[in-house]
Amino acid sequence: MTANPLEFVEINPEQSPVATVIWLHGLGDSGHGFAPIVPELKLPESLPIRFVFPHAPERSVTINAGMRMRAWYDIVTMDFNHRADRAGVEESAGAVYQLLSAEIAKGIPPEKIILAGFSQGGVIALHMAARIKEKLAGIMALSTYMCEPDSLREEATDTNKSTPILMAHGQHDDVVPVFLGNAACKTLQENGFNVDWHVYPMQHNVCFEELQQIRQFIIDVLTPQESAE
Repeated sequence: MTANPLEFVEINPEQSPVATVIWLHGLGDSGHGFAPIVPELKLPESLPIRFVFPHAPERSVTINAGMRMRAWYDIVTMDFNHRADRAGVEESAGAVYQLLSAEIAKGIPPEKIILAGFSQGGVIALHMAARIKEKLAGIMALSTYMCEPDSLREEATDTNKSTPILMAHGQHDDVVPVFLGNAACKTLQENGFNVDWHVYPMQHNVCFEELQQIRQFIIDVLTPQESAE
């Protein structure tokens, strides 16, 4: 756990929220980066959702010549199994867990919380989803990969194995190659997690078709007994 709570951008619905999406940005971005997506989702008014976009702390990033920027963890090497600094991942996971706990304290049950992340943020989302004790509504892991995939079998809990996980990646991603995302998907599936994998003809970004898939996913996992319109 970190001693410093994360600052964040929040977008609240007009009505009292019945659910929350906590959305983690990628390397060098901030909580402001994905906030404009909310109106683009065109979610139904009957599903009032609070969106929380936290800012990662600033830290030196080794592969970027030690430059300080917003990052959920350091990247020391591009090696597949050790790309994500485990200590930094754990620290950020603890900080995001504080946000999750704060939403629960406000009256939003964990079964109505979606944890989402893009790139580095997706690494944190997948790491937490496999290990926390709270069962979530869903997880979105976009253009991302996994921290120490070989450790998943020993460390994963069963809590979120049936929780829907949406993974999406760009075929032409030159920042996080698509094979890294696909490998993470397969590792999760081999360990019993419920993953839906999508590939789009894009780079390291979010496209319109993916945005429509995200919208559908949010509606489906937060209103499982209703058909989406």
